[in-house]
Amino acid sequence: MSYQVLIDSRAARNLAKMPKAAVERIDETIAQLSQDPRPRGAKMLRGRLKPGWRIRVGTYRVLYRVDDARREVLVFDIGHRRDVYR
Repeated sequence: MSYQVLIDSRAARNLAKMPKAAVERIDETIAQLSQDPRPRGAKMLRGRLKPGWRIRVGTYRVLYRVDDARREVLVFDIGHRRDVYR
């Protein structure tokens, strides 16, 4: 059973600004979220970003929320680790 992966406009804008090599790796990671929305290495977010999850892709982070009832994964932000949590 797979999940539908949705990408927010903010995340899409940030992804378009990144280097091509990073975009390819991030695309692969996002595609894998459809099969396993909480893969090994995913961590639950805390603070104002709660309830959400993050997954590492090198020095970049993919922030997303999982809706198990609707079987959806919403990617709401993508960015470098120093900027993405702001």
